[in-house]
Amino acid sequence: MGGTAALRIAEPELADLFDAAELGETKARILSAAFRRLASEGYAALSIREIAKDAGLNHALINYHFGSKDQLVIEVLDGANRRLLARQDEMYQGPGGFAQKWAQARRFYESDLASGFVRVQAELWAASFSNAELREKFLPRLLAWKQRVRDAVAAALTALEARGTPLPPPFSADVVACWISEFWLGMEFGDLLGAPQQREQHRVALDAMQALLQLLDERIAAGAPVARPRSRR
Repeated sequence: MGGTAALRIAEPELADLFDAAELGETKARILSAAFRRLASEGYAALSIREIAKDAGLNHALINYHFGSKDQLVIEVLDGANRRLLARQDEMYQGPGGFAQKWAQARRFYESDLASGFVRVQAELWAASFSNAELREKFLPRLLAWKQRVRDAVAAALTALEARGTPLPPPFSADVVACWISEFWLGMEFGDLLGAPQQREQHRVALDAMQALLQLLDERIAAGAPVARPRSRR
């Protein structure tokens, strides 16, 4: 599992997130326009009339296809999630070492930040605090991302154990996945706020984890045991 060559996994374009062949031309145009508005202006400023104008459609068609603003934004999130979660699965299930996959996840994050997906998800999270109906729909979508991280960590720990280097308690898949997913979500909010000092701190932390994973890959490739933390009495 060693090596440092970059993984080659295709990045979904915005047009691919809302495929007209799959959804129909009208729904795809509405979802693409809503995604752009969410990413640029946020949930609170989201206007059905402006979305319809951007899509070149009568606003009554949005009510016909989606019924409500909240259902529209959830379907925006679902359309993006289907493609992006499939991308994550392809990476986790493919070849490559732990450090390679960490580096690829970082590239995915930068792409999702640039496309507006990170803000779209954060906007719906923030809106869910005061909107119980939206929260009920949003929470399972957020947990789907956390579950992907947990599954990937569990697979990695299983691979380590098979090579004779299990992590000792309390370093379970749930614990390690919690560290990763909660750090990543906190990083997203910090980066969206645009604080340069925080952005640099995040980069240093991500680099440190990558260096640790590279060391782990090298030890596995060499057949060397991974050092275990000493217990304290």
